[in-house]
Amino acid sequence: MTPPSLDRRGFLQVGGGAAAAGLLGLGPAHAAAGAKARVVLVRRREVLDAEGRVNGPVIHAMLNEALCALLGEKDAAAAWRRVVKPGDVVGVKSNVWGRLPTPPELEQAIRDEVVGAGVSPANVAVDDRGVRSNPVFQRMTALVNVRPMRTHAWSGLGTCLKNPIMFVENPPDYHADACASLGALWHLPQLEGKGRLNVLVMLTPQFHSVGPHSFAKELTWPYCGLIVGLQPVPVDATGARIIQAKRRQHFGEDRPISPSPHHIEIAGARYGLGPSDPAQIDLVRLGLAEDALL
Repeated sequence: MTPPSLDRRGFLQVGGGAAAAGLLGLGPAHAAAGAKARVVLVRRREVLDAEGRVNGPVIHAMLNEALCALLGEKDAAAAWRRVVKPGDVVGVKSNVWGRLPTPPELEQAIRDEVVGAGVSPANVAVDDRGVRSNPVFQRMTALVNVRPMRTHAWSGLGTCLKNPIMFVENPPDYHADACASLGALWHLPQLEGKGRLNVLVMLTPQFHSVGPHSFAKELTWPYCGLIVGLQPVPVDATGARIIQAKRRQHFGEDRPISPSPHHIEIAGARYGLGPSDPAQIDLVRLGLAEDALL
């Protein structure tokens, strides 16, 4: 599948996709025109201890710091009140993949802040594979989407865009052409217009893998970051640039992500989920600058 502004030949160029080149800053991207989308990258070395365990208070503070910068608020409570309202029913779509799950400390931080913004605890749920049968998600009015970034055998990258795939009965329906149609998920009736916040976890992202469900700890690294934004495409495009830069650093050559993660650019160009072109992304950097790879 290709967006209206690109033909298929364009996608098959540059190591698996002109679209991938665009989102990684290697060429022109075909993102929707409009104002820049703000994305916040926050990094703190102390979020992980020497064994890679997550420091709960630090990741909570990182999340709030990023949200304040994203929305231009000085107070985290005020920022969260702009994300959710007391009458909302909030689904926190997490990711439980055993090798690299969403940290429970981050899930708890989101839940605490949503409840602190006035949402009833009975109207907040964190779930992944059970979202279709979860009564809170069935009544959901607001979605907070949070998952770790990793390379992926079918979509090139496991992204915020891909995270809602558990809302459909048969996820393989979206696997064709390197999951090019993932942006369509966000226009399903149960998701349309409900996305409030996207958090891409970059604590120990996986930058290379071979085959389905492949994992090797040596192919992750302590990046110690979160990427936060309102739209999934600019968040994922920023994460993709970091992964590609790490691959270049690790392999000593420009080795494209395979398969091409062109679902990111397509989600912007075809499905209106934000820009993928770095020139259209207002990237705010907080905290640790060393080895940011951007």
